[in-house]
Amino acid sequence: MPFIIFGFLEFLFKGGIFVGRLFNFFVSFLITCIIGLPINKTRINSFLALCGLISFPYYLWLSGHLYTDIIASFFVLIGFVFYIRCQHIFSGISFVLAIASRQYMLVFPVAITAYEVFNYLKIKFINNQKKQSKQQLIRILAPLIASFSIFGWFLLFKGIAPQAAITERSTPEVQLNWWSVELNNSLYFLACLGLYFVIPELILFRPKLRIKNLLTRQNIFLAAVLLFLFIIFPPLEAHGILIKVAKLLPNDFLRLTLFYFLALITCWRFFARPNLAFWILLVNSGLMIKAYPWDKYVLPLLIVFWYLKSIGILDKNIIHQRKISQFL
Repeated sequence: MPFIIFGFLEFLFKGGIFVGRLFNFFVSFLITCIIGLPINKTRINSFLALCGLISFPYYLWLSGHLYTDIIASFFVLIGFVFYIRCQHIFSGISFVLAIASRQYMLVFPVAITAYEVFNYLKIKFINNQKKQSKQQLIRILAPLIASFSIFGWFLLFKGIAPQAAITERSTPEVQLNWWSVELNNSLYFLACLGLYFVIPELILFRPKLRIKNLLTRQNIFLAAVLLFLFIIFPPLEAHGILIKVAKLLPNDFLRLTLFYFLALITCWRFFARPNLAFWILLVNSGLMIKAYPWDKYVLPLLIVFWYLKSIGILDKNIIHQRKISQFL
């Protein structure tokens, strides 16, 4: 879809690549406004969250280039804005447009579906609530139907991508067939999130941390599992700023130690409770086994996390209401 937009702009203005770049910059400006404008009591959170987003080098870089990531990320953000406001039909439409822009945006409606189904089952079986409301059904069906839109593109392309794109030499080997997966790509993705979100969040928001609270059985178990995965699937091949910085280190052991530390603080930050942020990260990490490890693929997730942080609900369970004035 972004190419249709760029083509339409070229048809109207005959401005070449400049018009497309200007449109991307305008869309990124809208993203900046949604996250950074003061919102009632969360104005300081909004400003700090915006600083965190701008600290990600690829955000400003992609805003001034003719890439499809900014447009796709914008539709994802709008999808979450509508979702928080309990406007699930519009949210689903936004996610359909996001998937039409970049296929890997599929992870966001899938994550919302998983989160809503998990909450529904928890309420039904743990709290013994048998009555199912129409609103609960819409919250599950809207993102689920949006997720199914990916199959329309599979039918159109007769595969996961157009044949011409798959035959390109630059196509990652992991994407050449359905069953090929690389877990090391997910580990690198976790490390990127540690660098570009967890550390900036610690610096900007300065949460109170106690070592005693970190050294729990759950965190020690996560550290052990993650260490095992890093030994079996070392993420030593990637593209982006993090891997370039890591290559300044003298050997692979130090590089893996750096990646492990960044991935570990990400797991400790988000895997403590099964809230919406947990499901978003889990599904994103799962998809990365089919993607090439590149720092810029963290951008949509960062935009969503900084938005949720700006309105103060990143670490909370979403409570749906008809009118949520603090998010307007």
